[in-house]
Amino acid sequence: MIALANAPVSYGVFDLGASAGGRLPGPEELLGLVASAGYTGIDSGPIGMFGRGERLRENLRRHGLALAGGWVDLPFADDAAFTAALPGYRDALAFFAEAAPVKPGLPPKPTLACSGSAQRRANPGGGLGLGLRPAEWDRYAANVEHAAALAGEHGLEVTFHHHACTFVETPEEIDELLDRTTVGLTLDTGHLILGGGGDPLDGLARWGSRINHLHLKDARKSVLDGVVRGKGDLRTVWAGKAFVPLGTGDLDVPAVVEAVLTSGYAGWLEVEQDTIPDPADPPGTAQADQVHNREVLRRWFP
Repeated sequence: MIALANAPVSYGVFDLGASAGGRLPGPEELLGLVASAGYTGIDSGPIGMFGRGERLRENLRRHGLALAGGWVDLPFADDAAFTAALPGYRDALAFFAEAAPVKPGLPPKPTLACSGSAQRRANPGGGLGLGLRPAEWDRYAANVEHAAALAGEHGLEVTFHHHACTFVETPEEIDELLDRTTVGLTLDTGHLILGGGGDPLDGLARWGSRINHLHLKDARKSVLDGVVRGKGDLRTVWAGKAFVPLGTGDLDVPAVVEAVLTSGYAGWLEVEQDTIPDPADPPGTAQADQVHNREVLRRWFP
């Protein structure tokens, strides 16, 4: 079974926030928007924003939603920083476990991601020459495995999100991570396009047996290319509207969805369109985009 979810980041609710004067919806409004757009799941956004414990479960159930997963970035490349981050990570795992009873057959997946470095964040598109060395990969992989084991203590299965401007960005870095660990992969079609020019169809074929979560997003590589030429940073990529409604960027949506269905994948398919709201955006832009994205997918998921 494939279930469709959306995410707070599609409405600008994430760590990069809004441009000055841009409006962000609150937690209750977000739940209503995602449900009314036709999705049955939602990503956590900032941990705890939808409540904790029974309040969390009530909020989700009231809107007919389940928690699909949630972003947790950790400094895997730095042992001391990783150890210092573990109390917060354990609390995040408790949060995901609290939400699991809402949809027992499809529990949320803690979505591990790399905290990266200031240098990688300032050099989108692959960070040429800024990758990990073999000994650093050893440390990185060991910490990823430790994080996965901690999730298992809560009855949860993690997924690892490759992401622009981190140490797991390019196809080669994804290969290295999967070779060195046992974790499942979140295949993010938009970040694969931006992260060193990866091809989502190739990624589905290349890593299919390890993919346990999907983020479906469209992207314009021309935006990234312009940012790289202009020596821009991570925020410049997002503010430049690199992520666009399905079917308006470089993603071959029909081919990717057909490949997903053919692969036998089962789990959450999370639609994302990372955005930084701007006061110049017409009112309701984010919701109109997510309704559009859901309509695009009705061909396969009525």
